[in-house]
Amino acid sequence: MSVTATTADVKDKRKDGASVRFAKDQLKAIVERIEHLEEEKKALAGDIRDVYAEAKGNGFDTKALRTIVRLRKQDANERAEAETILETYMQALGML
Repeated sequence: MSVTATTADVKDKRKDGASVRFAKDQLKAIVERIEHLEEEKKALAGDIRDVYAEAKGNGFDTKALRTIVRLRKQDANERAEAETILETYMQALGML
């Protein structure tokens, strides 16, 4: 659900106390939901850090793991295009 209120909308709603109260309650609920999601995001980021730390402790290269995770998010065509461009640049620089 998308909620967009302009200054004029808020002024119009001031005429009706119930509408103002509803808008305030709705705004408060939205802010609280965002805050809750931000807390969850912070907790998940900590969990991800823990998994990478565990992987490092088991001898895995975390930089390579991060690259693998990023590449797996791409579709095959997008990944192939990026690899082709990278290879072209590396050839131009004499790195291959």
